[in-house]
Amino acid sequence: MDNNQPLNFGMFMMPIHNPNKPKAQCYDEDLEMIVNCEEWNFREFWVGEHHTSDYENIVMPEIFLAKALGLTQKIRLGPAPVCLQYHHPAQVASRLAFLDHLSKGRLNLCFGPGSVPSDLEMHQVVDMKQSGAMVAESIDTILQLWSENPPRDIKGKYWNFKLTENVFSEFGCGVIHRPLQLPHPPIALPCVSRGSGTIKMAASRGFQPFSHHMVHPDVLKDHWKTYSEAAERSGRQIRPENWKIARNIFVADSTTEAKRLAQENTVGWTIDFILKFAKQFSGNLNMWKRNEEMSESDCNLDYFMNEVVIAGDPQEVTKQILQLRETVGPFGTLVLVAHEWDDKERHLHSLELFSKEVMPALNGLLSPAGASST
Repeated sequence: MDNNQPLNFGMFMMPIHNPNKPKAQCYDEDLEMIVNCEEWNFREFWVGEHHTSDYENIVMPEIFLAKALGLTQKIRLGPAPVCLQYHHPAQVASRLAFLDHLSKGRLNLCFGPGSVPSDLEMHQVVDMKQSGAMVAESIDTILQLWSENPPRDIKGKYWNFKLTENVFSEFGCGVIHRPLQLPHPPIALPCVSRGSGTIKMAASRGFQPFSHHMVHPDVLKDHWKTYSEAAERSGRQIRPENWKIARNIFVADSTTEAKRLAQENTVGWTIDFILKFAKQFSGNLNMWKRNEEMSESDCNLDYFMNEVVIAGDPQEVTKQILQLRETVGPFGTLVLVAHEWDDKERHLHSLELFSKEVMPALNGLLSPAGASST
C-alpha cells in the first residue's frame, strides 16, 4: 500500500451555528465558505441534514447545494448524510438524480441515519436499533430504482414501491429518472464506532468510508482494519484513496496562538456542544472515547485538543497530518470541519494558511518526486 499518494481536500459543514444569528446570515456565510473553498482548491464540500435543530439549521441540504451549484464551477458538492430513515427511497432517488443533472455531474453522495432525537421523534423513528437495517433497505431500493425500468413492485420491511399499472412509454409516463453519473454518483457512508456494521457495508458494497471528525486516531485505525477485512471477505479490492477522514483543524501564525484560539473559539465550542449533547441524550460519552478504559471525566475538551484536534502554525499542522496518515494508514481525502464565524477574519486566515501553505507542503512531501513520511 502506497502511503505517499497525494491527498485530496474537502470541507464538511454540519453546520453548528449560533441560534441567535439570523438564519439568512448563517446561510449566506455558509455559501461564502463554499465559494472560498473552491477558490482555495478544495475538491469537495459536504453539508449535513437536520430538521428540528436551532443550531444545526440546514433542513434540506439538496436545496442549499442547488444554490451553491450556481455560485461555483468545479468543486464537488454533496449531502452528508442524506438521513434515509426520514424519506421514502423513491423520493430520495428522484431528487438526487435531478440534482446530479443540475450539477452537471458534480454531485457526491453520503447515505446514513439521522440521530438528532427531535428529528427522530418528528419522523416517528421509534427504534434506533432499526436504523442500520432501514439505511441498508433504502440504499438497496434507491440503487434498484436507478438500474431497472418499471414496471416494478418492490415490497420491503420499511417501505414499498409500486409502479405497474400506469407505465405508458408512448406518453413518457412511469419513468424513474437516473443520475447523470452512471450507474450512480460516488457514495460514501459515515463511520463512527469501532467495527460498525456501516463500515462493513461500505466495504462489501464498494462504497467510500467517511470517518467522523471526533473519533480518536486509534479508532480510525480500527475503521481501516474493519473496512479492509470486510472488503477482502467480499472479494473487493481495497482502495485507500477512497477513504475520507474528517478532522477539526485550525491554523494560525504561531502554534501557541493556534492552540489557544482553537480551544477558545467555535472549534472548541463545537466539540464541547457535541459532548454535552451526547451526554444528555445517550447518557454516556462512549462513542467519543479513545478506548473502553477511558473514564467519562477524561473525555473532555482538553482530551480532544491534545489528541484529536489538529492546531498549529502551517509547519506544525503539516507535520501532524503526516503523522496521522502514518499512524492510521494512507487515506485519500482529508475533510476539514467548517465552523461558525465567531471571528470571521481569524477563521478565514486559518483556511487561507491551510490552502496556501499546508496543502502544497503536504502534497510536495507526498508526491512521488518528494516522497516522505516524516
